[in-house]
Amino acid sequence: MNIWLACVLLCLQLVGSVDRSRFKTCHQSSFCRRSRAQTESFYEVESSSIHVTGHNLEALLVNTETNVKYKLELTGLQDHTFRVKINEAYPLKPRFEVPLVLQQVETAPIEEVSRNENSIQLALKEARDNTVSVNFKPLRLDFFVGENIVMSLNSRGLMRFEHLREKGAADQEANDTEPDLWQESFGGHTDTKVNGPTAVAMDFTFTGAEHVYGIPQHADTFSLSDTTGTDPYRLYNLDVFEYELWNPMALYASIPFMMGHSKQSTVGVFVLNAAEGWIDVKKGETGILGSLSNMVSGSQPQKQVETHWMFESGILDMFILLGPGPKDVSRQYGLLTGNTPLPPEFSIAYHQCRWNYNDQDDVNMVNSKFDEHDIPMDVMWLDIEHTDGKKYFTWDSRKFPDSIKMVENLVSKGRKLVTIVDPHIKKDSGYWVHNDLTSKGLYTKNSDGGDYEGWCWPGASYYPDFLNKDARDYFAEQYKLENYKGSTLDVYTWNDMNEPSVFNGPEVTMPKDKRHIGDIEHRDLHNIYGYLYSMASHQGHLVRADNKLRPFLLTRAAFAGSQRYTAIWTGDNTADWSHLEVSVPMCLSLSVAGMHFVGADVGGFFGNPDGELMVRWYQAAAFQPFFRSHAHLDSKRREPWLFSAGEMSLIRQAIRTRYSFLPFWYTQFYEAEISGVPVMRPLWYEFPQDEGTFGREGEHLIGDALLVAPILKKSATELSVYFPGNELWYDIVTNEKLDVSGELNIKAGYDKVPVYQRGGTIIPRKHRVRRSSALMHDDPVTLHVALDRNGKARGSLYMDDGSTFEYKDGKSIYLEFTYENEKLTAKMLKEPGMETKVWLEKVIVLGGGPINNPAKIK
Repeated sequence: MNIWLACVLLCLQLVGSVDRSRFKTCHQSSFCRRSRAQTESFYEVESSSIHVTGHNLEALLVNTETNVKYKLELTGLQDHTFRVKINEAYPLKPRFEVPLVLQQVETAPIEEVSRNENSIQLALKEARDNTVSVNFKPLRLDFFVGENIVMSLNSRGLMRFEHLREKGAADQEANDTEPDLWQESFGGHTDTKVNGPTAVAMDFTFTGAEHVYGIPQHADTFSLSDTTGTDPYRLYNLDVFEYELWNPMALYASIPFMMGHSKQSTVGVFVLNAAEGWIDVKKGETGILGSLSNMVSGSQPQKQVETHWMFESGILDMFILLGPGPKDVSRQYGLLTGNTPLPPEFSIAYHQCRWNYNDQDDVNMVNSKFDEHDIPMDVMWLDIEHTDGKKYFTWDSRKFPDSIKMVENLVSKGRKLVTIVDPHIKKDSGYWVHNDLTSKGLYTKNSDGGDYEGWCWPGASYYPDFLNKDARDYFAEQYKLENYKGSTLDVYTWNDMNEPSVFNGPEVTMPKDKRHIGDIEHRDLHNIYGYLYSMASHQGHLVRADNKLRPFLLTRAAFAGSQRYTAIWTGDNTADWSHLEVSVPMCLSLSVAGMHFVGADVGGFFGNPDGELMVRWYQAAAFQPFFRSHAHLDSKRREPWLFSAGEMSLIRQAIRTRYSFLPFWYTQFYEAEISGVPVMRPLWYEFPQDEGTFGREGEHLIGDALLVAPILKKSATELSVYFPGNELWYDIVTNEKLDVSGELNIKAGYDKVPVYQRGGTIIPRKHRVRRSSALMHDDPVTLHVALDRNGKARGSLYMDDGSTFEYKDGKSIYLEFTYENEKLTAKMLKEPGMETKVWLEKVIVLGGGPINNPAKIK
């Protein structure tokens, strides 16, 4: 009991502010310290070992200091992509390779372009302008699009690959006199490394770029900062309470994907490694190798961003995505890790949550109050207090005596319920989940084979080994209605604390030397633990509904590929203007890294927002993909009607605006599943030549049609908005036309959200806003036609049943609208597979002729 109280007190301390001393710096992480200190390359290609086949090159590398040999594989992949894989050629035992993340990757034929004693050049046979030059001594790979080099590997000589060795076997790469090789201590915890030093590292140079983006999750600017004078960006899933802003500290998710962009090209890098990682970014550099011809005729300076990726273990499994544009890179990344699937319609509407709604009566009261105040809402959420003693898949029978009736009450108004299911399992001999996992041997293990015990919300807790398929299958079975008693098919799931969070663990997480199936150390897979947990929950939602209904899940921890299973939010933010400001770059960073269904807790999780902050947050979040209000247990209640009448009216207006755009949002999500292009996207996705967009913060696009520039500063009543390209823009409320390129000062009073429809687009909306999206499903559509300079516009509308997988069998309607010569035309983009009650109610043409000259509809 005393230990439990100490853990609770620790958590309360962390709520006050993040204690940075509990989290490592690079200098305190021995592999980061070693890797960052490297200055020259020791790796060469044995040219006599090179073997080129139809789809790949294989060769041996040698470390000239240690004489250890490595296997280099260079493979052509479909859609302008190369894979570079480096592993030990003759390891003492197999090194961990990340499973279950990649989709079925299709190779593409390559051909040898040239070879000499110093290098070999290869091209993708079906895209010959995509080439790679492999230099032998030292190893260096240069990737070209046409004549221009866009990416280099090991051009700075920072590759590192610490081979497996017997303890006491000294070598020059990392010898036994160096501290922390076999055992490392931090914060009172000792990490025993049975495999010794196993770090891998590689430098990637983005030639021609001045900005790089991605590698979420960090509370920092969208264009990644130079880390020369700071710690590198850290990738290590951690439970960080009330996180700090504008720094590279690790947070809940780790997605090792980065995108570099310039006017000439866009290129992506994905490193498939799930161990702790650190990434240095060095901006403002210039290189001397810019094109193939320069290799012969001389050099010329070239802007570039230099990055250095360092991981504690695993192998180097690297993917180079050659674009050439940002949407191309998103498509290529989606082919590797999957696209965000079309979510159920209700989930893109508004969600109401707090830790915790007290009981069944409280839920019913909140449900009815939204109707009383004419505010739409689709989902109520229940946090950990709804359970029986923090035992997941259970209910507190005193507080929720009839959960099914409560859910039915929500469903009668077109609403759903979400309950929390965390991965830590309470140590309780009366809890069937704990007993089953114990008897089946499905928990993560200590080095002696016993079950690992940590501390979390229930007190003493155990952690399922989700690398084990049997553990994932068992967890999935618990979602069946006969097992999760009191739930229905209208109850969906929130996976929190899945980094995993361990209150008494090092850095508030699981020790790295714990064991998973196959005697895999936790250090090798830490960043996919939450991903594997999401897989299990997603499978559970499929199983319980006989694979008929689309799941909806929300996760805090994520890795590459998590987008296939779950939405994500930015974690435990704070009721502060700076946290509202950082929500935009955090959502954009996750979006370009594949996590399209993303949002931030409205109002901030910690603290008590005043009315102005709450209003401005709702106005901003209404134009982010995942739209949920959430609050901490100790925060004051903050439902919309608890603010002043004027502020409640503005919150209502923001939510109703979201609902009016639901046909547009739903269409965007459908098209994102097809294309891989994020729904919420940076300005340069649509305007890749506009350099003013590359470092622009605080603005974003929804699809290609809406420019969003929310108010992010306290007391601000005007805003400098950057209008990219050379377009016409229309205010979504007043329909005012703006003919502007570049910055313009916009008046933005308390009731104003600077959002503009792009000329040349058509947006479908529903103006009969009801209490939930389900009740609007069959309502008529209004088309907002915003004309470009030539009097033209186009857009699309996608419709299906909103909930099942039948759309994959063609039961949907997908329309394209075009407006030209004052005539609106619609055509089916694919054969319609269903009937609908939705009809076209109105067409509003912006930027056209007099109002008494209506458009013709064909």
